[in-house]
Parts: sequence; C-alpha cells; structure tokens
Amino acid sequence: MQTHHSINYVEMAACDLEANKRFFEQAFGWSFEDFGPDYTAFKNSGLEGGFFRADFTSRPQNGAALVVLYSDNLEASLDTVRLYGGSIEQEIFEFPGGRRFHFLDPCGNEWAVWSKLATE
Repeated sequence: MQTHHSINYVEMAACDLEANKRFFEQAFGWSFEDFGPDYTAFKNSGLEGGFFRADFTSRPQNGAALVVLYSDNLEASLDTVRLYGGSIEQEIFEFPGGRRFHFLDPCGNEWAVWSKLATE
C-alpha cells in the first residue's frame, strides 16, 4: 500500500547485478525480480527497491544516503556478511540507543546493520 508523501522505493547502483543478487539472497534472504539485463527489483527486504547497473557506488562520504538494516543478532549478521563476500567497513560500535557495523556489498556500496543495546 502506498502512503501519500512516504518513502516508497529505493534504487541503488550495482556494477555487477548477479554478484549483488547472490550476496543479498545468501546473506539476508532477499529475493529478486529482473526487469531486463540492467535492472533487478529486490523483495523481502523491508522496503521495496532495486539495483540498476552502473559503474559508480553509493557511499555516505560521497553524499549518498546510508541504508541501514536491522538485526536481532548483530554478531551473527556480521559473520554472515563476511561469509558471503561483503567487506566490513566499520566493525561493531555503540551509538546512543544501539550498536551497528558498516559493510560494503560486492559492488562497493556502503550499508549498515544495527541492533538495540541489550537490556539488563
């Protein structure tokens, strides 16, 4: 369902669509629907969106928005990202209200994964 003036869809660059599809399928359980050779839409991600073929990357230090995923088990998510070919850009660190890490997908786009602080 679309809501007036809400964020509805996100598109990101990917130099290798097949590599990114494999990574996000394996690491996060996303599925994909291809629309020609240069575009694939992702599903089961919490937000609708897609990857378009391009030779540039999305990095916050270049002014791009940072897409942040949520995890119930941050350490397991970090291990999974490494296992399936993501590279860790920033190890787990604390911030007010939680902890997170940053990683690069196979195409060099930067993402983050966060979780809440453990309550005592």
